Amino acid sequence: IIVYQSYGPNGQYTFEFDGDEEFYVDLDKKETVWRIPEFGRLLYFDPQRGLQSIAIVKQYLDPLTKQSNSTPATN
Repeated sequence: IIVYQSYGPNGQYTFEFDGDEEFYVDLDKKETVWRIPEFGRLLYFDPQRGLQSIAIVKQYLDPLTKQSNSTPATN
């Protein structure tokens, strides 16, 4: 599962497998942070892919929210 949560201008991009978070993209530093450091030595994820995905999601999220008559969750 790939999850993007937005908290105002910042957000969080995470990648989960079988209910466990494998890594997230630090949006300020634009780098991948692995929850288990050994995975980072075996696997690679380009943080730019995460940032590109976020840009696409942001582009379509507002129209989809309006179309579904939903309101954003409040924190």
